[in-house]
Amino acid sequence: MTSVLIIGGRGFIGRHLAAALTTAGHRVTAVGRDGVDLIRDSEADLVAKLAGHGLVVNAAGLVRSRGADSMAAVHAEGTERLIRACRTAAVPKLIHLSALGAAPDGQTAYQRTKGHAEAVLAASTGLDWCVLRPSVVIGRGGASTALFSALAALPLPIRIGPGTWTVQPVHVDDLAALVVRLVSWVGPLPRFIDVVGPEPMSTDTLTMILGAWLNLPSRRFLAVPEALLDVVSILGERLKGGPVNRETLAMLQAGNTAGSAPFADILGRVPQAVPQALARHPASDADRLHARLFFVRTVLRWSLALLWIVTGLLSFGLYPLADSYRLLGSMGLDGPLATLALFGGAGLDLTLGFLLLIGWCPAAVGGVMLASVAAFSLLAAGLPAEHWTHPFAPLLKNLPIAAATLAMMAMES
Repeated sequence: MTSVLIIGGRGFIGRHLAAALTTAGHRVTAVGRDGVDLIRDSEADLVAKLAGHGLVVNAAGLVRSRGADSMAAVHAEGTERLIRACRTAAVPKLIHLSALGAAPDGQTAYQRTKGHAEAVLAASTGLDWCVLRPSVVIGRGGASTALFSALAALPLPIRIGPGTWTVQPVHVDDLAALVVRLVSWVGPLPRFIDVVGPEPMSTDTLTMILGAWLNLPSRRFLAVPEALLDVVSILGERLKGGPVNRETLAMLQAGNTAGSAPFADILGRVPQAVPQALARHPASDADRLHARLFFVRTVLRWSLALLWIVTGLLSFGLYPLADSYRLLGSMGLDGPLATLALFGGAGLDLTLGFLLLIGWCPAAVGGVMLASVAAFSLLAAGLPAEHWTHPFAPLLKNLPIAAATLAMMAMES
């Protein structure tokens, strides 16, 4: 039995590694950023947290930078600090999760920062290490699985690029099985392992495989111009939480394949084909619902944000101020109090809309929105009946808006 510390152990891959290693009889500590922070923990803190473990797995990673938590900080600088801490804490072995295509001169920041970490490991001494370079990792809970499942669940599945971009997906169970073997490995660890499935396939094929797993009917693909995909990816980066970004598109376009024989030799068997691996974990109603809501989540948040921004702009004068004051007067608000309500409410609407648009604490912002809608609805209760019974039902629309906000909060939590 080995004492294993998994950094990034709360993520998709980390959770599967922890389960497999625990099942194999190892003593596993799986921590997230609140347990081990490769950026903010001091060297002494890192050494103390690593001490006593026989092996460390570094599964920490980002697919997009988040302020101070940049890819360079986590992948490159964080790995450098981890290597030093392992040596000081006398941790004998380190398994590092990198990525297929990682290189210091890679096409994307993700590949370059992962490549930098590999270079640092290759130059290090006094530590037995192994770098795993997985291709697209498939399995329930994974980001790639969610994206391609969502594409398959659309009325017309969207074709990413020309549909011929090539990937070589590996199921997370095989990646976890590999780590279990490496933890018990006798002798020096293999240095670099490309972790890939048995055969390359197009992104269209992967989409169809996941559609079949979800028990969805086969449908014709909808081709989307690459220029439009670029726009969507840029919006996703700028407004946060978009379905794709330029990093993921660039890596898909570049291709993601390698020979599977070395991986199979170390694993002790041929890796599973994706359809067979997925068949071991049948899709549920929850999987199908998640796939169908994948794109709805972003559209819902952005549309609610737009509604609040436009409402704020209208209240600031795009809608005639005299009519706004007249409406407030019918609610019993006059003079300075009406001005405060009009412009204070407009400022609040704009602030909440922009915060939601950039993805800042959506659940908390949604809570304030609900409170604001409830407060306005109470104030509006005394308005003439025409505001409630008009065919366009301007005030009754608060009910579906509140419901949409609740749904957004649930999906963003």
